Amino acid sequence: MTAPVYPPLTLGLIVGNRGFFPAHLCDSGRAEVLKVLEKAGIRVVTLGTDASRFGAVESLTDAQKCADLFREKAGEIDGVLVTLPNFGDERAVANALRWSGLRVPVLVHAFKDAQGAMTIRDRRDSFCGKMSVCNNLKQYGIPFTLTRLHTVNPGEASFARDLADFEVTCRVVRALKGLRIGALGARPTAFNTVRYSEKLLEGAGVSVETLDLYELFGWIGKMKDDDVAVQAKLGEIREYVVAKSVPGAALMKMAKFGVAVDGWMERTRLQATAIQCWTAMEEFFGVVPCTLMSMMSNMGMSSACEVDIMGTVAMVAMTRGSGRPSALVDWNNNYGEDPDKGVIFHCSNLPKDLFVTEGAGKPTMDFQEIIAGTVGKENTYGTVVGRLKASPFTYLRVTTDDGAGRIRAYCGEGETTDDALNTFGGVGVVRIPDFQGLLRHICENGFEHHVAVNPVRMGAGLAEALSKYLGWAVYRHG
Repeated sequence: MTAPVYPPLTLGLIVGNRGFFPAHLCDSGRAEVLKVLEKAGIRVVTLGTDASRFGAVESLTDAQKCADLFREKAGEIDGVLVTLPNFGDERAVANALRWSGLRVPVLVHAFKDAQGAMTIRDRRDSFCGKMSVCNNLKQYGIPFTLTRLHTVNPGEASFARDLADFEVTCRVVRALKGLRIGALGARPTAFNTVRYSEKLLEGAGVSVETLDLYELFGWIGKMKDDDVAVQAKLGEIREYVVAKSVPGAALMKMAKFGVAVDGWMERTRLQATAIQCWTAMEEFFGVVPCTLMSMMSNMGMSSACEVDIMGTVAMVAMTRGSGRPSALVDWNNNYGEDPDKGVIFHCSNLPKDLFVTEGAGKPTMDFQEIIAGTVGKENTYGTVVGRLKASPFTYLRVTTDDGAGRIRAYCGEGETTDDALNTFGGVGVVRIPDFQGLLRHICENGFEHHVAVNPVRMGAGLAEALSKYLGWAVYRHG
C-alpha cells in the first residue's frame, strides 16, 4: 500500500492587456508564463491566440469569451492565475472572473519592468496595474492571493515559491469543499475535547455521516473467515506492517473490520473517517483499529482517533495540500529542558509513510499498552509502533467555536528530530521556534490537545486557503 497520487493542478490563466501599453509584451509574457507552468506540471485553461489578441483579456468581449471558457471547464479548474505583462485592464480581469461563476483561489501576478527598457515601446507599468486589478477584485468581492514580491518575473525562484504555495491553497480549498467524513461510533465519554459543531462544518461544506459501532459489528458478524474480501484484506495487513507477535485470531478480526469500513465508505461516498477506537472496541470486539486506520491514512483516506472529526478535517487539508499522508498526534510531553522541543505521540495509528523504515524505529504491529491493563493485552493488538522520521513538518489544528459561530484554526512549521527517546507507541521529538508561545496560544484559546502533522512545509499556502478562501479565523505561528 502506497501514498496517494493526486491529479495535476489545473489553473485558469488570464493574461491582462491594456491597449495603449506595449501589447507585444503580452505575447512574450504569455509564452513565458505557460512555459513555467508546464515545467511545474500544472495544466492550463486559457484563451487561445485565435480567440483574442495574443490570447489576452482586454475588452468586454474578451472577458466574456474567457468567462465562457472557464464556466465550461469549471469542474477541472482548481484556481486562477492572473498575470499582467503590461498594465492590464482591471475591469476585463474582474468581469471575466465574475461572469465565470468560479469560486476558486486567484493569484495575481505582475511582471517586472527592466531598468534599461523604460521607453514607450517596452515599459510595462504592471507595477501600477496590479494595484488597479486588486482594487477592482476587492470591489467585486473576489478574494485573491498576492505574490511575495509586488512584481516578479515568472522564471525567478521567488515566483516558484509563490506558485508552490498557491498550489497548496488550491488543493486545500478543493479538498474541503464537499468533503464527506464518516464518524464511526460515539465520542469517548472522557473526551470532551473532541466535541464539535456538525452544523458549522456543514455550513463550511463539510458533511459528516454517522454509524453506530453496533451496526458495524453486526456486518462483521455475518462475514466468514474464508470470504474473498476478508482474505484479501488480511493479505494487505500482513504486507503493510510486521505482525509476527500478533495472534492470528486478532488479525482476522482486523481484516473483517477493514472490509466492513471499506464497504461503508464506498456506499456512503466518504473520503475520510474518525473512529471510536476505545474502549468499547477492545471490550466487545477484541482488537484496536489502529492498523486499519494507519493503512487508510497512508492511502490518503485520513482516519483520526477518538472520533475527532476536526482532527480529520486538518489531516485531509494537509494530505491534499502536500500529497503526503498526515497523522493525528497528541502534543504530549516536554523534552528535557529545551523549551522549543517537545514529544508528539499516539498509541498509534500513524501512517507508515511517516516512520523511520529501518532499525529500532521501523513500524511494527503490537498491543496498546495504555489500556491493556484495563481490558487485557489479548484485546488490544493492532497498534502501529514506530519512530517518526527526522524531517521538516507542518502542524494544523481546526476547531469549531460554537459560541462565536465560526471555525478557528492554528498552523505553523517546525521539524521532527532524531533526538533519543525511549518510549512506546508512534512517537517523535519536535523542535518549533517559540514553542512556548504556541503552547500558550493553544491553552488560552481553548484548542484541543490533538494536532495533525504532515512531513512537508506548507504553512503559507495552508493558512491562505483556510483564512482567505474558507473564511476561518487562522493563527499562523511564527
